[in-house]
Amino acid sequence: LNEEKYIGNVLDDFLHQDYPHELIELVLVDSGSIDNTRKIMEEFAISNKGFRDVRVYDNPKKIQASGWNVAIKNSKCDVITRIDAHTKIPSDFVRKNIKNIQSGEYVSGGIRPCLIDNKSSWSAILLRTENSLFGSSINKSRFSTKKQYVKTLFHASYKREVFEKCGLFNEYLLRTEDNEMHYRIRKNGYKICYDPQIISYQYARNSLRKAIKQKFGNGYWVGLTFFKCPKCLSLYHFVPFGFLLSIALLLVTGFIYSWIPIICLAGFYTLFAIGNTILSSLREKWNWYVFLMPFLFFILHISYGLGTLLGLCNFPKIIKNKN
Repeated sequence: LNEEKYIGNVLDDFLHQDYPHELIELVLVDSGSIDNTRKIMEEFAISNKGFRDVRVYDNPKKIQASGWNVAIKNSKCDVITRIDAHTKIPSDFVRKNIKNIQSGEYVSGGIRPCLIDNKSSWSAILLRTENSLFGSSINKSRFSTKKQYVKTLFHASYKREVFEKCGLFNEYLLRTEDNEMHYRIRKNGYKICYDPQIISYQYARNSLRKAIKQKFGNGYWVGLTFFKCPKCLSLYHFVPFGFLLSIALLLVTGFIYSWIPIICLAGFYTLFAIGNTILSSLREKWNWYVFLMPFLFFILHISYGLGTLLGLCNFPKIIKNKN
């Protein structure tokens, strides 16, 4: 939706794939863009560029889950690879995924770090915060260097059989559709193969306001999904919410009994934040904004926790729409 700034780069990445283009089918889905997104995709489809087929479809519901369902329903190949618009993929991305599928895997994917589309020092610190374990998550598919089976993946490849047996993406969910889909995949006996040699990138938000909005939205849909499909979430999804609750409870405790517990919590959190800042800085170019990272961690964690709280408070809405 309105991705004219990025869609050209994604299409260019397709052109540079080292897997035979005559075996690749591209299904492009537009969600009612009012910029040049659809025009760019249609021009690419007309040119074809040697691919097996390139087609453009509409997603009238405009949400991501329904967009992927449109793509799946209209694809014809044996393997379906999901690639978002805010994505950059290396030339070996398709080939390495297909290699795993041909070896017997049903779902394949790899690590997905973030990158930025400008080189300002401020954006670089936001990116460093997002890519750190303390800023994103402890999900194995974020950082592990070991090939293994995991609970969920970004930009994965699926054998068509998986969707035929497990169904399509849940269109009720706006942010957690991956978690719910992968839960059903695991529940049906399929394994999700994480291969660290496979890499794809996602463009991170390059302003604090956008980053806060994203974290709040992620937390909100975690809260909503808890009532819809609690088993498709992991404990780490609720860590920011637990942190928020701890602050609230210990503040009350401080007014009534003692301030020692809240001081201890603040001390432990500060140590973790500073420790993660140092670890992140050892691998990156020096930047004076690095001193802001502990504060950025706190802001983003609180935003995520507040989102989860609001999502959980929508319990009556969830019950009403459960069926």
